[in-house]
Parts: sequence; C-alpha cells; structure tokens
Amino acid sequence: MNVKPVIFDPQTAGDADWQALNVFDNVFRAETWPDDPSKPLEETIQDRRSVPSFVNVVQWVVWSDNHDEIWASANIGTLETEHNRHLAEYWIGVVPTMRRRGIARQLLKDIARVAGERNRRLMIASTGSVVPAGKTFMERLGAKPGLESHVNQLNIADLDRDLMRDWQERAKERAVGYELGMWIGPYPEAELEAIKTMMEVMNTAPKDDLDVEDFTWTVEQVRQMEESLAGRKVERWTVYARHVESGELAGYTDVYWNPNHPEMLGQGDTGVVPQHRNKGLGRWLKAAMIEKVLQDRSQVAHVRTGNANSNVPMLRINHEMGFKPYRSWTVWQVELEKIDAYLANDG
Repeated sequence: MNVKPVIFDPQTAGDADWQALNVFDNVFRAETWPDDPSKPLEETIQDRRSVPSFVNVVQWVVWSDNHDEIWASANIGTLETEHNRHLAEYWIGVVPTMRRRGIARQLLKDIARVAGERNRRLMIASTGSVVPAGKTFMERLGAKPGLESHVNQLNIADLDRDLMRDWQERAKERAVGYELGMWIGPYPEAELEAIKTMMEVMNTAPKDDLDVEDFTWTVEQVRQMEESLAGRKVERWTVYARHVESGELAGYTDVYWNPNHPEMLGQGDTGVVPQHRNKGLGRWLKAAMIEKVLQDRSQVAHVRTGNANSNVPMLRINHEMGFKPYRSWTVWQVELEKIDAYLANDG
C-alpha cells in the first residue's frame, strides 16, 4: 500500500486525533492483554504527554482513507543521557485487519531515518508471544534475540500470607543492623542523590546478549521521572532497606498503581546493593511491600512483574511468592545498517 505516515504531536493533537489513538491503543491492548479492561481516553493522553524530557520520542500514525481511524502507529525513542548513546528503541503496530500490506515497512523508513539523524547504530524492540507477527517481522529484518523474559503474575488469592510473615520474622534475625522504611509517592528531595545511586543497583540484573551499557542517572533526571509519574496519575510505593550504622540505602522494591485499573498492581524494581546481599533483605522487602498492599489496596487482585528468564535469584523469590508465567517477551536487537539494507531491497 502507498501510505503516508504523519507525525502525531501530543501537544497539538485535537480531540478527534486522541479519540482515534485511544481506539487504536485498545485494539492492541485487547490482542496483547485480553484479560485486561480497556484504557480510558485520559490515560492515552496522559501517557503521551508525560514523557521525561531526557527521553526523545517521535511518534507516527497512518490514517485510514477516510481519516476516521488509525490503521498503524510507530515510535522511536532515544535517551539524551551520557550512556547508551548508540541505542534507539522503537515500536511498530498495525491493526490485524491491515497487516501484510507493507505498512510496517513504510513506518520503518521513518524510524531508520530518525535513528540515522541521531547517530544511533543499534535498534532495540520487544515482541510478545501472543502476537506472532512481531517475531516474524523482526526475523525478516535480521534481528537477533538479546534477552528472553516473562511477565509473571501473582494472584493475590493464591498468596501464602503465613510465608510472608515468616520471611519478615526471619529477616529480623538475618538482617540485624538494618531497618525498613517506606516512601509513598514522590521521593524526598533530600534523599535524591542517595536514591539515584541506589537505583543503579539494577545494572546488576541480567542483560544477557544485549549490547546495552549500565544506566547512570542524574538527580535532575530522577526529578523528571517523578514528574512523569505525576502526569500519568500513577502512584508509586517504595519500601527501602537502610544499613543503620552507615546510613546507606541497601536495597529497595517499588510498586505502581493506576486508579484506572485498581485491580492490577505493577511490581517494578527489586534490588539489593551487592555488599548488603545474603542477609534476606530481598524477601524482607517484598514481604513488607505485599503486606502494605494487602492492608491499604484491598482492591488489588493481581500483581505483575517482568523478569529476565536468566534472573534466577529473583525468579526464585517470585516463584516462592506464587508468581507464575503469564506472557513471554523477547527483546530484539538489530544494527541500523541491516535495517537500511532491508529497506533498500524492494523484494
């Protein structure tokens, strides 16, 4: 098909544009997450308008002939940071009824052009097993799997609450000299320097074959992440462990709750700084957090988290809690020159 992708600008989009994009989002939501409710219009708007400024995103859409629905969309995002300046992350989606008509290829041309303009040599994208067209497209580009992962889900009804209490009791014996604390919502300004350092413990999580550098953050970037959460109306809870004698933050776990989907909780990071490991802090953090959820978020029925298949220590903890595989995901990487070669071949 001879289609013309156009840029979707969140700052200038009109009501009809947003309505169409929300319908498009929910088509993909129904295909990828069929158990979940639709996304309300305001969430679509908030998500697009609340991107941290150090994340440089361009989005395109392909309109139907009558300009009354969106057939496809794509985006490319790059971090304007000191690290990973060789990377670009991208996504392409075409509604099922319009696939295999060359639309994705047209969108890929714009993605490749922007990646070249930004001097990004490596392209990263993710696909899920429930949409096999994504895997087929990535293989056609010559992309290689960089990391295999799962979204794992815990049904609260299946949680062994006695086990969670036992984890906390055992931690009091193993983790003498540590204490837990909690931040509801934004991080305290006075702790941002220590918090951004603590966040970097996630660099110890498996990267497998991904050509990705460690992520390092500035205090200003952490502030921008905070503003993004506020703009999206997402509430974050963080339980942290502190080494009492030194005052060091030793580890943390965080969860995310969206009032538009009150039955679902997103488990984000869980990490313990290497020199404070093997004291039961990971289980203590997770058990204390789920206890807080049970007390104050009784509407939560499911908790979801993403884990690399190779992250054996965290998978062990999650499986003991009752998390089970829910969706499999693959993170692909492909050199920009391979994409350019693919686009140059009209066959």
